[in-house]
Amino acid sequence: MSESNAEAVAAAVASATEAATDAAAGGWRRATGIAGVAIGVVAAGAAAGVAIERLTVGRGMRQKARLALDSAGPYGELRGTPGKAYADDGTELYYEVDDLAPETESALSRRRRRLFGRKEPAPVTVVFCHGYCLNQDSWHFQRAALRGVVRTVHWDQRSHGRSGRGVSQVRDGEPVTIDELGRDLKAVLDAAVPEGPIVLVGHSMGGMTVMALADQFPGLIAERVVGVALVGTSSGRLGEVNFGLPVAGVNAVRRVLPGVLKALGQRAELVERGRRATADLFAGVVKRYSFASRDIDPAVARFAERMIESTPIDVVAEYYPAFNDHDKTAALDRFRGVPVLVLAGVRDLVTPSEHSEAIADLLPDAELVLVPDAGHLVMLEHPELVTDRLADLLARAHERARGTAV
Repeated sequence: MSESNAEAVAAAVASATEAATDAAAGGWRRATGIAGVAIGVVAAGAAAGVAIERLTVGRGMRQKARLALDSAGPYGELRGTPGKAYADDGTELYYEVDDLAPETESALSRRRRRLFGRKEPAPVTVVFCHGYCLNQDSWHFQRAALRGVVRTVHWDQRSHGRSGRGVSQVRDGEPVTIDELGRDLKAVLDAAVPEGPIVLVGHSMGGMTVMALADQFPGLIAERVVGVALVGTSSGRLGEVNFGLPVAGVNAVRRVLPGVLKALGQRAELVERGRRATADLFAGVVKRYSFASRDIDPAVARFAERMIESTPIDVVAEYYPAFNDHDKTAALDRFRGVPVLVLAGVRDLVTPSEHSEAIADLLPDAELVLVPDAGHLVMLEHPELVTDRLADLLARAHERARGTAV
């Protein structure tokens, strides 16, 4: 995006936001409505911008379309055997397990052949870790493809999805840290995968969580982890990301955003109302910063929007500072000798593909896959490609998994 185009989009955003919030309320509510949009942008992993065509469609028509997609969309409805783990501060962490199914159904056999051909899937448990302001359902397509073929675990990060609010955040007012998320993942592994080889899959913040686990529990990586997939993530230097915007605008946002987030987190209920009042604008922001393809299925786009909408503003505020502090570059060394897949969308504005290339440079044996027409939510945008690369990772992990199992 050129600087002039970015400024034009930003101006359109400001104008649309003011109009939407004026219609909903005045005074402080109008201000918080605008702030709600800003926080919604952060929730999508961005700083500003919207698809201009959204501004030319009737608001009532868009509301009806969202309702129709909400009622008809099958995405996010896959459920497994539920379980609970407990973090070291007592936070309840929700997970689900999809166990292996007896290979008696022809459809299951076809899916197995489709994924692995003549090769055998590794005798592992695949643990999926989702990103910021998402939940375990963000892996919907990969979960559907592997269901019954490979044992999988899907969990919600603290304060996301069905997991409980972070106890140390609510009770003690402590900020979230990536290291804390790594310990949360260890608690889930202890509860859901107490033995046997593991493949870890992390998207965005989930990838950072996997790195934090490796940093704090290197013995676990060496003894039990037989494969790692890092999707659309970063090992550090996130403070340099410009989200496709002019440098001056990004610098201004970075100066004020921490204080604004803290203030808005303290007025969560009011800000949520403002956020709902500008839902149309928010949908455009989510689409722009989640996907790169022009022909993305509207139901998939709405699915992503619903996940991000479900993350409370105060949770968005709690997490945001952790990303600037994130630096797990040294922890990548723990993955040497382990089959690793590094995958990213070339047009990812949230965690640019250069960050994935930097990870691959430090892991020369890793497979690096850059998807040309993909944004941040590449696993929803190009699900078959991501699933195929994960299946290949499982095949490569096969021999290592056999040795670990023995």
